[in-house]
Amino acid sequence: MDCSDTGCSFQVSADTEKFLCDRLLDQNQPISERFRALFSLRNLRGPSPRNALVQATRDASNLLAHEAAFALGQMQDADAIPALKAVLNDLSLHPIVRHEAAEALGAIGLESIVGLLKNSLASDPAQEVRETCELALSRIKELKNTSPSKSSPFLSVDPATPASCSSAQELRGVLLNESNSMYERYAALFALRNLGGEEAISAIIESLGANSALLRHEVAYVLGQLQNKKASDALSQILRDGSEHPMVRHEAAEALGSIADDQCITLLEEFAKDPEPIVGQSCEVALSMLDFERSGKSFEVNLESEILNL
Repeated sequence: MDCSDTGCSFQVSADTEKFLCDRLLDQNQPISERFRALFSLRNLRGPSPRNALVQATRDASNLLAHEAAFALGQMQDADAIPALKAVLNDLSLHPIVRHEAAEALGAIGLESIVGLLKNSLASDPAQEVRETCELALSRIKELKNTSPSKSSPFLSVDPATPASCSSAQELRGVLLNESNSMYERYAALFALRNLGGEEAISAIIESLGANSALLRHEVAYVLGQLQNKKASDALSQILRDGSEHPMVRHEAAEALGSIADDQCITLLEEFAKDPEPIVGQSCEVALSMLDFERSGKSFEVNLESEILNL
């Protein structure tokens, strides 16, 4: 096992690696089982896991495809750049997938990506994709001009470096100000997340009313990281709102799965059959993760021991 700032990579047998790749790409498997394979593969390194994740970015499930792109970004694998560029440029793909490809490119953070991101910022028809390109460009610029920041306490490669301010009130002002750049607002969001406390949580919940669907979706993601029950009502309202952007409802569902009280579970069960597949599948995966947690097992495939019993 090799641990880095953003997580751990594992060494497994060739048979296990092949099993995980095949399971990820098998469209006959339940979406929750494919996610289990994906979560295991993101802890591996090398061409086979990378190629399986790249192939998954073209999956019929937009939820799985976007999660595969996200995983490639979190792995910060520069060899995935050509495939992520192709995903970002392919306007036939769902905006949630293209958005995640842009974020992944920003997470990898190489200057060679700048030209492509600028082109997509100027021309992509989806606002959430353009805003993600703006974020990625700002992150790459910051990486060039500053020394590397400390790793996230949540073991994630964040799309913005947390702001240095330690005042929840000041950070709230930045986060809620619609005139600020998306990067400034994201930086305030992650600073509030890291700061914690009631005032910070309240400010984050308040920002669910932002105009940008991209920002609202990231706020829901952060609330899932924090697992604070104070956010349950606001997240539940988002999941129930069929007019809300699917990427926001999807993150709300996952966040509710992280909070996991009885009210959250009941709501996830209700919306597991939502007509929007991104939302319904998110609820299904969240419920499956909870089942594993309740049984004391890891949602990730239990590698050699589990595979030998199949």
